Amino acid sequence: MSELCDQYKIVPVPTRILTHHDDICEAILEYGKDKIGPNDVVCVAESVVAITQGMAKRNEEFKPCFVAKVLSHLFPSKGSISSWYSMQALIDEEGTAKVVIAFFMGLAAKCVGISGTFYRHAGYQARLIDDITGTMPPYDKHIVYGPKEPVKVSEAITKACGCFGAAIADVNDLKRSHILGVSKGVDADKVSQILINNPFGNGSEKTPICIIKDYNKA
Repeated sequence: MSELCDQYKIVPVPTRILTHHDDICEAILEYGKDKIGPNDVVCVAESVVAITQGMAKRNEEFKPCFVAKVLSHLFPSKGSISSWYSMQALIDEEGTAKVVIAFFMGLAAKCVGISGTFYRHAGYQARLIDDITGTMPPYDKHIVYGPKEPVKVSEAITKACGCFGAAIADVNDLKRSHILGVSKGVDADKVSQILINNPFGNGSEKTPICIIKDYNKA
């Protein structure tokens, strides 16, 4: 599986900066229509999908509660929920009780050498929220949530583009590749491995869309 990334041609699609005024399907067609074939899988960075859904908020829109202030200090400073505002964003989305219970479950699990428990129980947004500076300008001053209904979005992209399938991906340069949603017929684990070297460019490259060519032929 680790060699899958070398077996497929991946075509990055340059775009302008996409915002909450854009429709992700229309943006893909605007910039990538001529590059997409019927056997291809269109992959989109999750943060860009979220932004087009209006899932980005400025810090000023949050009012951190006591729980958010306390819990945020108990996470590594480089983590996405280590600020008052990002922790409050998680609490707003998942609920205070759920986040607090997940924290204590995670604490207990770490005592016996098990990691990741908090993120498995704190809700969908726990792993996906990007703190400020986690996204390219002008959204570097925003908290960006994970996208809504990634499977539904993948199906919509597939239908709009006439391709074999689509995937919404959370990938970084540390070889962390997670697929949030795929359309029917697409293997999420396989796509995760194909994207492991992070072909996306969400920063100055402005290539938040990439196409796995001939996925259905290989």
